[in-house]
Amino acid sequence: MKNFSCSCGQTLFFENTRCLNCDKPVGFDAGSRQMYPTHQDVQDASRVPGVLCRNASDFGVCNWFVSDQDSDFCLSCTLNHTIPNLLVPDRRRWWKSLEQAKRRLIYSLLSLQLPVVSKGDARDGLAFKFIEDQRTNPLVREEFVSTGHNDGLITINIAEADHVRREQSREYTGELYRTLLGHFRHEAGHYYFDRLVKNSGALEAFRALFGDERKDYSGALQDYYSNRTSAQKDPDLISHYAQAHPLEDWAEVWSHYLHMVDTLETAATYGMQQG
Repeated sequence: MKNFSCSCGQTLFFENTRCLNCDKPVGFDAGSRQMYPTHQDVQDASRVPGVLCRNASDFGVCNWFVSDQDSDFCLSCTLNHTIPNLLVPDRRRWWKSLEQAKRRLIYSLLSLQLPVVSKGDARDGLAFKFIEDQRTNPLVREEFVSTGHNDGLITINIAEADHVRREQSREYTGELYRTLLGHFRHEAGHYYFDRLVKNSGALEAFRALFGDERKDYSGALQDYYSNRTSAQKDPDLISHYAQAHPLEDWAEVWSHYLHMVDTLETAATYGMQQG
């Protein structure tokens, strides 16, 4: 990801809420994909995108400007379907990590000029559900919550925002690229398969490259998890999990592609060149 600059010349990073040199409060504008000072810090307010998201002022978990003046929330936060219960200890900290990862995903999607529309505004839109199960909170109804995607709704088990628990899961599953942002990228791949491939003329080309997505999905995943420790990785696939099902192969490739694009943008920001 690229860096940004304050009007004083100081480098700004994507998560900054203030300039570390001049102490100006700053925010990110999704429309221009740039950082700007907030309203109260400039004389000419017309040069500023607007007001900060309500989740910035109320909870300190966001640093984006509101894109729609009829909304109190930024583009990223309008995609929220369910947020964690903030009355439970650590949940605000977990939520902040989830929002940071989500904003990095949305930044990448916007940079690639992909459609990012809330499910509240369109039936084929996107939404995020951040919930937990009884393994981390015995008082909730859900016994087990899987991170996944269904018809535009991406569910993330908020325990993935806890570094220790995520590392334990990474070791158990053998998934080397198990990161919070990685989950968002992977599940977004499932969403954009539905948006860009499923009902398009590209479906046959998809099947030629990834396989037939009509293969029994539940059975394939059950077979994968039953044999994941003994099965050899297919050297032609980008990850071990990609061999579980053609749709998982697609989502893994999508996730790694976003990761590589982000890495290349970071390299370009710092002037790195191939030797």
